[in-house]
Amino acid sequence: KNGENEKGRETAGGKKMRLDDNDKKIVEMLQKDDTLSYGVIAERLGITEREVVERIRRLSDTRTKILIVDDELDTLLPLKRALEMEDFNVIEAQDGVEALEKVRAEIPDLVLLDLMLPKINGFEVCQQLKQDEATSAIPIIMLTAKGETSDKVEGIEIGADDYVTKPFDLAELKARIKAVLRRTAP
Repeated sequence: KNGENEKGRETAGGKKMRLDDNDKKIVEMLQKDDTLSYGVIAERLGITEREVVERIRRLSDTRTKILIVDDELDTLLPLKRALEMEDFNVIEAQDGVEALEKVRAEIPDLVLLDLMLPKINGFEVCQQLKQDEATSAIPIIMLTAKGETSDKVEGIEIGADDYVTKPFDLAELKARIKAVLRRTAP
């Protein structure tokens, strides 16, 4: 499966970027011949030209990438805007299935994961990500309206790196994000 044999590539900012096999092949091809067209690269790898364009765009963006997973747009959109103002590359998902797909496709540096999600809840998403070798090292901060200790304990036990109760203070959440990223940096 793509993405399971990941190695890091140091970016200009000194942070490690996770690369899957196709990312590595694209980098190798372009290092050998930087005049290759997207079409030629796509043909050689057996993927679409659009996927090549997206992968090159992703490889070129060295900002820290955060995936926000929340089905409540009144939480998602202001949080996305606030993190983008801090120069994070922010992507979003609105349910558990989309979250798993985005993590595998985008390989974020951190996931902000709501507990109460449609399709697959946040606990199950966290558990699946932590059990998959390709995604197990990605830090996860659980976000929830439930402030119950049992939920926090369960989240931490299945691998969450931190837990924030909604409504959260934006300054505190940004500080927690930065702290988790410092703790989990390679």
